[in-house]
Amino acid sequence: MTKQPAIELKNITKTFGKVVANKNVNLTAYRGEILSILGENGSGKTTLMNMISGIYFPDEGQIYIDEKEASITSPKDAFKYKIGMIHQHFKLVDVFTAAENIILGIEDGKYNLKASTEEIKKISNQYGFDLNPEKKIYTMSVSEKQTVEIIKVLYRGADILILDEPTAVLTPQETEKLFSILRRMRDDGKCIIIITHKLHEVLSLSDRVAVLRKGEYVGTVNTAETNESQLTEMMVGEKVDLNIKRNDPKNTTDRLVVNSITCVDRMGTTVLDNVSFTAKSGEILGIAGIAGSGQRELLESIAGLQRLEYGDIFYFDPKTGKKESLRDKTPVQIRHMGVRLSFVPEDRLGMGLVGNMDIVDNMMLRSYTKGNIFLKRKQPKDLALKIIKDLEVVTPSASTPVRRLSGGNVQKVLVGREIAASPTVLMVAYPVRGLDINSSYMIYNLLNQQKEQGVAIIFVGEDLDVLLELCDKIMVIGSGRITGIVDARTATKDEIGLLMTKAKEDGKENNNG
Repeated sequence: MTKQPAIELKNITKTFGKVVANKNVNLTAYRGEILSILGENGSGKTTLMNMISGIYFPDEGQIYIDEKEASITSPKDAFKYKIGMIHQHFKLVDVFTAAENIILGIEDGKYNLKASTEEIKKISNQYGFDLNPEKKIYTMSVSEKQTVEIIKVLYRGADILILDEPTAVLTPQETEKLFSILRRMRDDGKCIIIITHKLHEVLSLSDRVAVLRKGEYVGTVNTAETNESQLTEMMVGEKVDLNIKRNDPKNTTDRLVVNSITCVDRMGTTVLDNVSFTAKSGEILGIAGIAGSGQRELLESIAGLQRLEYGDIFYFDPKTGKKESLRDKTPVQIRHMGVRLSFVPEDRLGMGLVGNMDIVDNMMLRSYTKGNIFLKRKQPKDLALKIIKDLEVVTPSASTPVRRLSGGNVQKVLVGREIAASPTVLMVAYPVRGLDINSSYMIYNLLNQQKEQGVAIIFVGEDLDVLLELCDKIMVIGSGRITGIVDARTATKDEIGLLMTKAKEDGKENNNG
């Protein structure tokens, strides 16, 4: 049976100044299928979908809907063609109910909330959504908010749905539930397009996979006839070893002991609640959890950037075995104590590096102390050149301001600098976010090298498959609480997902209490 084309893109080109985001892209998505759009960061996936949904307009080329040329100049136009896009960052009014958000901005301002609520319930029952239309957005979990966004476009008649990284903030159980719903929509004749970077999810969910590389269309393959290696080669342009080597820890000793710490933010909200764990030398401790669950505050409290209300953090010197308290110490005081602590924060240019300074000067930040005005540039320059070479940083020179580098290259500079400081404790938050596959595996190898040298590593990640493959132990955090620590060699994604779910439920109880 021949499937009907829902969307056809013909020779689509989009530029932003001198940057070519998409170049002569030809792509077809059919009704009754799930099509995954795959590509590295900067490959043009989101730009392409934004043109279909009316956020951008192509410089060249045509878009056809149901085999008729369409002019889509705004999201309102896209809805006329029954196209709905669910963005990674939700666009909801927190103080409104689900139903109020769903009907907001439609029907020419004439609302029948009761009738709309019944229609929302009908859509929910049809596809298997679990949603209370009268629930306020601010009381919802991330997955519930996503449900509201999906039902919002279905309510408006969308039968072409585009989802941008829909599983980035979901537990494995929530992801599987979403996939079941999307399969029902596909079977109902809808065209589903998924933008993602998770290969295992692509293979599990989609019928076909379209690959972009550097803004250009590479090709489309049937999911049943491909594998991770082939898809990676299509994305990168060469074969990539997708195995993370993990050796067993050797001669582990306690390096950092976090003892019942509690932190409160400026608004008086408890962001860390009685957190305790131990990071050992020669081990990688992974931290899993929904984004915003306390990961940033935890690393900042260890680094001396977050004040503790209660509890303590102890560092064990590898040479003397002496136990030192880090409580109420600033980052400079921690360094003067002889504690070799390196921190790769989530905010690269806000906390990690200075955007207007060049790579050499950013190396010098590591050796700067108050009163030391005579700084030598040779050693930092040599280090900058070494990092550029070893980590394949794409930059005109070491004198280039880091703000002019791509996000991935900024991350390489930051990780390289912190590793070069020869730490005994290395904390990294989402270190491969924005990196291509080759660079990601380069970072994983660097972390494993540090582990082999006896460094205690704390790794905050968002990809559970990577956490399970790279780490020795995985700690799950949610709403500022630790809900479990598991052995990464024997744990499963479902087990971690249950702990993440428990963390969310505990957080709700806290908020309600």
